[in-house]
Amino acid sequence: MKYFLKSERGRFWILVSIVSISGFSQGMLLPLIAVIFEQDGVSSTLNGLSATGLYIGILVVAPFMEPQLRRFGYKPLILAGGGLVIVSLLLFPLWKSVLFWFILRIAIGIGDQALHFSTQTWITSTSAPHRIGRNIAIYGMSFSIGFGAGPLFVPLVNVFEALPFIVSGIMCLLAWALVFLLRNDFPDTSAGSISTKGTAGRFKAAIAIAWVAFLPPLGYGFLEASLNAIYPVYALRQSIEVGMVSVILAAFSAGAIATQLPLGSLSDRIGRKNVLLIAILGGAVLFGTASFFESNAWLTVAFFTVAGMFVGSTFSLGISYMTDLMPKSLLPTGNLLCGIAFSIGSLAGPFLGGLFVEFSGGISFLLLIAAMLLVIFFIILVRGNKKSEATVEMS
Repeated sequence: MKYFLKSERGRFWILVSIVSISGFSQGMLLPLIAVIFEQDGVSSTLNGLSATGLYIGILVVAPFMEPQLRRFGYKPLILAGGGLVIVSLLLFPLWKSVLFWFILRIAIGIGDQALHFSTQTWITSTSAPHRIGRNIAIYGMSFSIGFGAGPLFVPLVNVFEALPFIVSGIMCLLAWALVFLLRNDFPDTSAGSISTKGTAGRFKAAIAIAWVAFLPPLGYGFLEASLNAIYPVYALRQSIEVGMVSVILAAFSAGAIATQLPLGSLSDRIGRKNVLLIAILGGAVLFGTASFFESNAWLTVAFFTVAGMFVGSTFSLGISYMTDLMPKSLLPTGNLLCGIAFSIGSLAGPFLGGLFVEFSGGISFLLLIAAMLLVIFFIILVRGNKKSEATVEMS
């Protein structure tokens, strides 16, 4: 057991367990606070604005993460991020206030950014090239499973309101304690001039080299947030029952979890770009086709399940694609930019999706999703190989 914990394999599974519990806390917190606010008569607009606190926290702290990682290493950053999440979760029951809870959600966003950025970079930096797709797929799948399980604990609020926060905080604490078993490590800083340009220089270099790889995380953020925040509104207007809306969204998540590992492993064999193109085009076709059968709820469930099997892995595939394009010294910057791209997509999705539903004149919301995926597909198809010149110039 002691040998396992000190091995690379043991470290990998500890990092995966941390990400899984983090996903659980996020997946529980979003619907839990929405339900509590709705029961207290908080307006839907204010309820929605409060939910953006998580992504605001992620974006605000993102520019400051990479220098801290290079200075202190992976383990201290994971401990600091996880500790902030645990304290914030346990503070929720102390004072029920929209503003106070908004601040706590920002704090959780900051903690999650530190935790995910560090674990993600640690995994991509230490995985063998022929196993990066598989390892990142397991990473993404563990988060998805945790995120999907989170809402199942929302009914604990009926026992007493603080219980879900306490349960989530304790589970995070147990996973967080495992980090103390790991030996600290630092990202690679060898690659000449790139690592000496400062944060702004590394951002510029990373974007020049691998900007196309940031599009899948951006698109997945847009897709996930708009499906969870706007599709239920659209579906209710199409006379789909609330219970069936939950089934449809759960079907998408189930499809995504089912194919994370197979697609990740496939990308190790036939190339990240090829799998991304197949996945994104398949998702666009399925969402576009589903728009013609929306009146049949169970057929929509089937379309969402298969669409999830295609596009549910685009975030993890995007990270793996980025590692193929990026010099090792810039992997922390690349992982950070993947997270920023995802957060931007998550903020834009509900806003643009809401505008579309409000002013589209009855055009299917699913066509917006299909169009967004098609745009990303064609950009990757045309520009996906345009990286060698930039890599040479920057290295």
